[in-house]
Amino acid sequence: MMHIALPDGFQPESVTVAGSLAYFGSLADGSILAVDLRDGSKQLVSPACGVPAGGLRLDGRGRLFVTGGFSGTARVVDAAGGEIIASYRLSGQPSLVADVLLTPTAAWFTDAFNPVLYRLALGPEGELPGEGGIERLALGGDLVYGQGFNVLGIERTPDGTGILVAHCDAGQLFKVDTESGHAGAVPIDGGTIAGADGLFVSGSTLYAALGGKNAVAVVELDGMASRGRLIRKITNAGFDVPTAAVVHGDRLYVVNSRLGTTEATPQTEYTVTCLPL
Repeated sequence: MMHIALPDGFQPESVTVAGSLAYFGSLADGSILAVDLRDGSKQLVSPACGVPAGGLRLDGRGRLFVTGGFSGTARVVDAAGGEIIASYRLSGQPSLVADVLLTPTAAWFTDAFNPVLYRLALGPEGELPGEGGIERLALGGDLVYGQGFNVLGIERTPDGTGILVAHCDAGQLFKVDTESGHAGAVPIDGGTIAGADGLFVSGSTLYAALGGKNAVAVVELDGMASRGRLIRKITNAGFDVPTAAVVHGDRLYVVNSRLGTTEATPQTEYTVTCLPL
């Protein structure tokens, strides 16, 4: 086991990996940090902007798509220079824009408080739309929103053709029809994924960070993600409210957000737990 130390007071929430670089966003000030997983060296990619950096994904053009949490916004950042390329207001009502998924044609954003996915359509060459390019897909079917935290994490199906979302409080997984918004429940044999936050698919395996449960669920899915089987729940003494997990090589990297367990101050220590698979 190994820990990667992040800057004191950073307040990480999510992670995305490209090549040997892992990118982490700060809920505290919106800055984005790159860590080289080969030697642990760190570089500030994007400076503080005053808007939280929650879920994030990197596209093939070197652009980071970043969620703005309670601000109801999202932004696109140049991973090389750190400049904000575009900003979008996704919601004008109380919201928690939690996570983002990239497909060849769009960026999809979840909202933990409102039953909707926000779609940012991308042009044939990856062109970003203006503010009016935000589309809202109402979620229905088996997925029911209630009080508290609803949908946080979002990922692709193992075959890459569909979208999966997880209901945090209910511990359920859903497959979303991106035309109608119908969300069909994906049965998971052997248990639930209660507390699910960030999702990551590697092959046919889904990893779900279980927040306050201090665990990462490992679920084996069929190719169409019509059913899953809970293989195990990974626990570790180093976990402290894991909100995201990613597989890189033969290791699992788990972000310890410490949300709700530790007072967030400029001196609070934050780490990423690294475990062999």
